[in-house]
Amino acid sequence: MLSVISPMESQGRSNTYSHILKYTGLFGGVQMLSILVSLVRNKLVALILGPYGMGLLSLFNSTTRFIGDATNLGLPVSAVKDISAAYGAGDSASVDHYVLVIRSWSLLTAMLGFAVCLVLSPILSYWTFGWGNHILHYMLLAPVVALSAVTGGELAVLKGVRQLRKLALISILGIVAALVVSVPLYIVWESAAIVPSLILIALSQALITVAYSWRIFAPKFSWSRDVLGAGASMVKLGLAFLFAGMFGNGADFLVRSFLNNVGSQDILGLYNAGFMMTVTYAGMVFSAMESDYFPRLSAVPSVGRELNDTVNRQIEVSLLIISPMLVFFQVGLPLLLPLLYSHAFMAVLPMMQVTVLAMYLRAVKLPIAYLPLARSDSRSYLLMEGIYAVVFVVLAVVFFLRCGLTGLGYALTTTAVLDFFMLTFYMRFRYGYRISRRVGVIAALQMPIAIVAFALTFVQNGWIYWMVGLLMALLSTAISLFLLRNRAGKNVE
Repeated sequence: MLSVISPMESQGRSNTYSHILKYTGLFGGVQMLSILVSLVRNKLVALILGPYGMGLLSLFNSTTRFIGDATNLGLPVSAVKDISAAYGAGDSASVDHYVLVIRSWSLLTAMLGFAVCLVLSPILSYWTFGWGNHILHYMLLAPVVALSAVTGGELAVLKGVRQLRKLALISILGIVAALVVSVPLYIVWESAAIVPSLILIALSQALITVAYSWRIFAPKFSWSRDVLGAGASMVKLGLAFLFAGMFGNGADFLVRSFLNNVGSQDILGLYNAGFMMTVTYAGMVFSAMESDYFPRLSAVPSVGRELNDTVNRQIEVSLLIISPMLVFFQVGLPLLLPLLYSHAFMAVLPMMQVTVLAMYLRAVKLPIAYLPLARSDSRSYLLMEGIYAVVFVVLAVVFFLRCGLTGLGYALTTTAVLDFFMLTFYMRFRYGYRISRRVGVIAALQMPIAIVAFALTFVQNGWIYWMVGLLMALLSTAISLFLLRNRAGKNVE
């Protein structure tokens, strides 16, 4: 039986800067390692498949994610709230009950996702390609959707009972498995191996997750009226996350389909590489948001100072950790892009340099964006995500038609700016949330450095570029280390 801790002990431990720094650093470090493995994999895949194959891979990936998010009822996120509350309260019977509920519902959503992918395969083939017959490909990808639902349910269980170190290990093993499974297939069969590799990757990640989760809670399933009824609150909140996920992945799906049809599959492959290196990899560093921060935020009983402090402390730590990394990344992009992919992908460099600026805003936005989920305010969460998705699609189309690939970077950054102002205004109105003075000070110190690093991308003199760039990176690191050391020992005031 998994041991539980008292609510006061849990709350006291989780509301310190040191706790936030520890687990943000843990998952950030784990994800950095995962990113390095992913970069090796993507380098090999890019060399083997080229921009065309990368574009094909991105279409299949984005489509299966879209179907998965549309059919999993949002349970991988919404289920964390209830099981986390039971675990924090020390109620082991309720924890066992919620585990049973989550697993039973996850298996149902897995079967639903499998069926939907099969039935919609002709439509998906037509929408995403407009040429050729890819119906069989999408039919074969149905198990990927089902396995992702099972994996998501088991990860929700581990997050809810705060098995953070196991989650970190699962993340590492999953990305290593993806490398080991996919690259040999691509070497032998090239683009023909894309669909089989996606299936094997999903299977390996599901097996790894289940192995750890079932070791803690023995596998049990039930579809009795009581079990299905107990999941109603999870489903209600999850539906908001489902529709929000559909908005997000739907927007991604529309943009990629637009690029594939209006531009070319090579352009789509370039966009996918740039998006992967900036938005996706930087987003992986924020994994602590879902694994550690969301359960802590959900445990705050009401709006007010404690809620504000919880959000602002997470923003402070996230911004201090990510800022130096982004400066080093921004300055090193001219070397990193051909190193990690190939010189054939250099056309996407200007888009990536603009998109890096959006990642600073993401460090601030994400902790705020979790507020509606933590308060079970599904309508507000859905509204914010829906507006973001619509704005991004519109700006992506407009900027691409005017500026090409670089315009997509402008679209991502402009959308992030608009989303930041929308979130801060709405959350102040809805929950009385206010950004703290400390967050403002950190932003005032780090953002000018980010702007200088971006301005360097227009400098033609190599010596000036590298000397000033390295100076900015070291300055950002020094500021973050000083402030992190200053805050690490602070407890809840």
